[in-house]
Amino acid sequence: MKAQKGFTLIELMIVVAIIGILAAIAIPQYSDYTSRSRAAGAAAEISSVKTAIGLCYADLGTLTGCSSGSNGVPTLTTSKNITTVTSVTNGIITVTTGATTTAGVALTLVDTPSVVAGNANMTWANSGTSCDASRGFKSGQGDCP
Repeated sequence: MKAQKGFTLIELMIVVAIIGILAAIAIPQYSDYTSRSRAAGAAAEISSVKTAIGLCYADLGTLTGCSSGSNGVPTLTTSKNITTVTSVTNGIITVTTGATTTAGVALTLVDTPSVVAGNANMTWANSGTSCDASRGFKSGQGDCP
């Protein structure tokens, strides 16, 4: 007698079920990961503008006039991480990031500088929607409170 070789139907169904479970877990996790990486990319892309705003403040003694295209502050361009540049006005940077909510709504990054008299450092506060622990920045990251 010749023995047959191969997989039974139940074995194949178990493999398909395992792959389905892994896909159901992996796809949302990957989507969260790509959203967080785009938010981090947006924060990295605006870092040169933040440095320029700090230098502008050091020169002028005020944030008024530290706007995009003036007093040494560069003009931001769009990319896959920054989809829309709303404004860079008087030191406040407002952009729409490539990061999205689970519903597909783009997250915003609104970075506002503040300077305490006598301190050497300028601090930044992000009041945008990118302060989202699952799809954007966690607390303490990306200038989020």
